[in-house]
Amino acid sequence: MSKNLVIVESPAKAKTIEKFLGSDFTVKSCFGHIRDLAKGDDAIDVKNNFHPSYEVSDDKKAIVAELKKLSKDAETVWLASDEDREGEAISWHLSEVLKLEEKKTRRIVFHEITKPAILKAIDNPRGINKNLVDAQQARRVLDRLVGFELSPVLWKKVKANLSAGRVQSVAVRLIVEREREINAFNASSAYRVTAKFKVGGKNLEAELGKRFETEAEARAFLEKCASAEFSIQNLEVKPAEKSPAPPFTTSTLQQEASRKLGYGVSTTMSIAQKLYEHGHITYMRTDSVNLSELAIAAAKNQITGQFGEAYSRPMRYTTKNDSAQEAHEAIRPTYFENAEIDGTNQEKRLYDLIYKRAMASQMAKAQIERTIATISAPGINENFSATGEVLKFEGFLKVYLESTDEESEDENSKMLPPISVGEKLVLDQMEAAQRYTRPAARYTEASLVKKMEELGIGRPSTYAPTISTIQKRGYVVREDREGKDRESISLLLKKSEITREVKTEKYGTEKAKLFPSDIGMLVTDFLSKHFDKIMDYGFTASVEEEFDKIAQGQLVWNKMIEKFYGPFHVEVTRTSETAERQNAERMLGNDPETGAPVYVKVGRFGPYAQIGENSDDPNEKPRYASLRSGQLIETISLAEALDLFKLPRVVGEFEGKTIKASIGRFGPYLQHDGKFISIPKTDDVFGITQERGIELIEAKRVSDANKLVKAFEEDETLKILNGRWGPYISRGKDNFRIPKGKKAEEMTYSDVLELIKAEGKSEVKSAANKSAPKKVAVKKSAAKKTSAKKAAAKKGK
Repeated sequence: MSKNLVIVESPAKAKTIEKFLGSDFTVKSCFGHIRDLAKGDDAIDVKNNFHPSYEVSDDKKAIVAELKKLSKDAETVWLASDEDREGEAISWHLSEVLKLEEKKTRRIVFHEITKPAILKAIDNPRGINKNLVDAQQARRVLDRLVGFELSPVLWKKVKANLSAGRVQSVAVRLIVEREREINAFNASSAYRVTAKFKVGGKNLEAELGKRFETEAEARAFLEKCASAEFSIQNLEVKPAEKSPAPPFTTSTLQQEASRKLGYGVSTTMSIAQKLYEHGHITYMRTDSVNLSELAIAAAKNQITGQFGEAYSRPMRYTTKNDSAQEAHEAIRPTYFENAEIDGTNQEKRLYDLIYKRAMASQMAKAQIERTIATISAPGINENFSATGEVLKFEGFLKVYLESTDEESEDENSKMLPPISVGEKLVLDQMEAAQRYTRPAARYTEASLVKKMEELGIGRPSTYAPTISTIQKRGYVVREDREGKDRESISLLLKKSEITREVKTEKYGTEKAKLFPSDIGMLVTDFLSKHFDKIMDYGFTASVEEEFDKIAQGQLVWNKMIEKFYGPFHVEVTRTSETAERQNAERMLGNDPETGAPVYVKVGRFGPYAQIGENSDDPNEKPRYASLRSGQLIETISLAEALDLFKLPRVVGEFEGKTIKASIGRFGPYLQHDGKFISIPKTDDVFGITQERGIELIEAKRVSDANKLVKAFEEDETLKILNGRWGPYISRGKDNFRIPKGKKAEEMTYSDVLELIKAEGKSEVKSAANKSAPKKVAVKKSAAKKTSAKKAAAKKGK
């Protein structure tokens, strides 16, 4: 038995560290937190200084038993969980559950998983930092109290099975407010004038410094320019510099990975976690931009060796954020000589981004010569300007350029042709194009992280979980949405003639943006009305600052909870007893055919439209229809609601059977011969043709045929199917793994039964389940067509 036991959070981290230590060390994983707050209302004793009760989860009991045995036999136990508050809490829980003796327990921390870093940590152990543990415990206890007390209020006053959270609810509020800001925005237009001139046989593009509000004004200006003689009035040449961005923090990595690679924040953090555990990068949850002296020196050696001395500019960045946690480094490669790594394509791409960003941060500024030409003509009061840039020295641009979220209609600056003051220009063409103002952009996951960071809401370890949670709970959806068409006018002056063209442009197209759901808006309104403090951005940020003070030993954790909980609990009680039920119901008008009122409401399975009043009379039952994706109760029109009742619609016939199109709980679908076929987002349920319907039906048949690996005569519910991650066994609603090495097509009926018996009929939550196709829910859509519909209506749906 090894003299030393090292405990880390993950098997991958254990495997990497084990390579650096000798045979005297055994490295084991605890697989994250081994215990958490007990389930139920008794987890926190509010009358006893908010004393928390913890319990080891069932899936961790075997791990705990193994670690207890190994720790008992070891001379020294090294707790090597991550260096942040979560990691410190994991070490503390291990110490408590394993009943480790203080004299034989060592706490070690490191920013990177490299041999020098691990050996240095072994040489410099410390005790468990109880201040960091208390900060994590305070967050966990406070979030449990808020969730457990607010959620029942929502069940009672809004809708069953809802939840609220201290940070998640504020994040949803940001998205709701942005959506309402966009919906209330009224676009205005103006005419942007650009011109192309000829000088010395080359093109010179310029823009007028003024925009015209009306077509008449724009036309009048073009008419004046038709006979004007343009020339260069002034040339301004000045040097400029571009500086590199600092190395990545958690937030900036999530933002840049979204812009450049299209990764969501959870995907980014999952990949970064693997890169860290395999020793490729430093710790990935950090709000520091600092680099160690060793890293700065390593970057300098790499830069001078690869590009030359002129490209090197060692730089120490300082973190502007006062709340930056602990003495972390920025995210950087562990070895600057490794420009590439082995790994998956995703890992390679994210590593490349981190590597180049860190390298660029230590490189010289780019030197630019910027030229601004002012163009004028006699009798024309407004001037045109043309801007060009010449890159005199690449500097860091040789490696990396940061992206931005801002959209711009200006093209990148180009080089200008040789020109001089007073030189005459020949007008080739001039265009006055109608341009519309745009509302604030909807949030992407990354830009929401940026906003949360600006407001001081959350910390590096909480951004990704918060954004995942609000989507899982249905308060927010992340999706693409098609834009709408609108007309824009273009006036073109060419060869002294003006031509007018009406163009159609697409606007409002969204890619991977965050949209609030109706229930998300309803909950936000209720919480903002009755718990304005909880929903206040400044207050939420102040709570984060108090967690920081606890981590620094400046505040006692349960005193902080007590100060928060007292007023909060009073507000919960008052709201539960006196607040009116929140209702999202809206009457849109009357059905032209029947005169019955048309409503939109939130039901058990989502938002729906209703024609007619709720009634016990079976002859006067209302009709229901689910709202489509992208439709909101707040903004849907009467005409759009009435369109919903055109479903299900007959698309045509195939093989003598009717094809119908409709919308269910999981979206649009076709129904044919008792089977359901999902309609892709690229197709419109109201416009899909018979030909397209047949195409989808046949494609589904091919897919289903390829899916079946083997069926069994002995039991028709038993099948071996192909899934996304390989073959698996399906029996009724249960799925079972097929162990590696077994050939699915060769398995007999007995083999399958034996495997199912070994699994204990437990449902598999891995490849099999993930690969199982989504069922189109027809009978349980938001607009139910059975008597349950009436009962649900009485409950407020």
